[in-house]
Amino acid sequence: MEAAAGVQAMQGSRRKRVLFTGFGVFLLFVLAFAIFFYFNFRTIEVAGPSMEPTLQPGQKVLVTRAYWLVGEIRNGDIVVAETRDPEGAESYVIKRVHAKGGEVVDFLNAPDNWNFLNGEYRVPDGEFYLLGDNKPASEDSRVFGAVDAGRILGKVLVLGLTLSLTN
Repeated sequence: MEAAAGVQAMQGSRRKRVLFTGFGVFLLFVLAFAIFFYFNFRTIEVAGPSMEPTLQPGQKVLVTRAYWLVGEIRNGDIVVAETRDPEGAESYVIKRVHAKGGEVVDFLNAPDNWNFLNGEYRVPDGEFYLLGDNKPASEDSRVFGAVDAGRILGKVLVLGLTLSLTN
């Protein structure tokens, strides 16, 4: 009888260890996912009408720099970039990639200060030419020029997030 009780006690403690180990692995997985998400994704709120009708002011978007997961930046992608105004102050913009380094920008979308006597405007290597979808209301690469790849904060993955925890 005592031997049977001892075996049952060992089996019970083994089950608890297995359950605890499984729960521990689950917690480690959740922690690893949270850390990965924290360092590779962020939400940004749209400000201004420059991307209408695609994006509305106040709308939230999910942005990532994990290009190995979502693919490199291509023409037509929407990105968030850091820019500097003429006084040197930093700001952030959400724009669509019109052209990448080495590509030619058509005359209608060339920088405002581009002298057409110089010929076609070619985006410098390692830079992106960004335009807003609402061109009349957009301050974009036509004004501030091409943006260095290092100033791209990430590629927009999801449009129109609703991240409210309250009703």
